[in-house]
Amino acid sequence: MRLATWNVNSIRARVDRIVDFAVREHIDVLAMQEIKCKTEQFPFDRFEDAGYHVEAYGFSQWNGVAIASREPLTNVRTAFPGMPGFEKGHNGPDAPQEARAMGATIGGVEVWSLYVPNGRSLGDPHYYYKLDWLSALEQYTAQSLTANPDLALALVGDFNIAPTDADNGDPTVVQGFATHVSPPEREAFAALEAAGLQDVVRPLIPTGFTYWDYKQLRFPRNEGMRIDFILGSHTIADAVTGATIHRNERKGEAPSDHVPVVVDLDLEGPDDEDRPMIF
Repeated sequence: MRLATWNVNSIRARVDRIVDFAVREHIDVLAMQEIKCKTEQFPFDRFEDAGYHVEAYGFSQWNGVAIASREPLTNVRTAFPGMPGFEKGHNGPDAPQEARAMGATIGGVEVWSLYVPNGRSLGDPHYYYKLDWLSALEQYTAQSLTANPDLALALVGDFNIAPTDADNGDPTVVQGFATHVSPPEREAFAALEAAGLQDVVRPLIPTGFTYWDYKQLRFPRNEGMRIDFILGSHTIADAVTGATIHRNERKGEAPSDHVPVVVDLDLEGPDDEDRPMIF
């Protein structure tokens, strides 16, 4: 299985580029974030014409997630248990949920396309929403892997966190003044790892960024951040045979400010001749 994640920053603005990438790179499963459209506005036909099954979930011009797969998607969900909501000026546990998560089972793998809240600024209500959102995600992860330690679980997407200083090359993002690098955010990321997940790309690609702001020549100066991840359970991590960060997708006409992150998985081990291949 070739699994990819990409914050596309408006699917309708870049659908040709995204589908072309998926076909050219032989992507089996593409998790997308920030599709920026209502579900019914998603260009399903473009993906279906290229041989993909698609599930999408969006409300308006903000947020939104989707998954495209060569194989059918089952057990599709648009929230994980306990996922909090957010609405400006709305306090309490019944705030409406945003379109930030989609989970599906594909060939025996539970894949989640996640667009973690940005946080906006330190002390902003959205920052505390982000931490609550991550805490609920960690609880779901821990419970899932406690119940089934061998679960093939992949949490992929835009986490809006640079977990280490090496993941931050943007001189304007400074600890103590900006989100994405604050200790509580980094601790929340570490908690996901403690719950049983691994960053399956970093061991193969120890350096490099996945996001560059459009402003102030951030991309030509390579002042980016590594905030897009593929986190996998041990079953996923043990199956990884390769990884790529497609930096060149930040070039050209009207690119997203993020680039695709891709891993190859071989989920058939040497003692599993009788188990069918997923793809």
